[in-house]
Amino acid sequence: MFTAIHPKIPMRNKRITRNFYFQTLGFEEVVPIDFDGYMMLKKDKIELHFFEFRSLDPKENYGQIYIRCSDIDRIYQKLLDQNIAIHPNGQLQKKSWGIKEFSILDPDLNLITFGEAH
Repeated sequence: MFTAIHPKIPMRNKRITRNFYFQTLGFEEVVPIDFDGYMMLKKDKIELHFFEFRSLDPKENYGQIYIRCSDIDRIYQKLLDQNIAIHPNGQLQKKSWGIKEFSILDPDLNLITFGEAH
């Protein structure tokens, strides 16, 4: 039986990545241990892991995360209020498959898409 999934996402700089996910999205550390080149963050019922990839070229990064959420309108507005750029092709909209979603990019250009069933 599968019980959880924790995607591993590339990061170039742990401090920059930590600050983005903490300040922008409200994540916190899973454990207060500073692992060399690795970081585990959590928020609500999800957990994201990051591995150091210093030579990552963000323009060639295909990292993507899809986060199911509730109250997507509030999340979207909060990010707008923080002046967080919404992905040019990821404005908040209801998709033909019945999901309302939008996307942003993190500092390493990992695509983060938020979706809520409607």
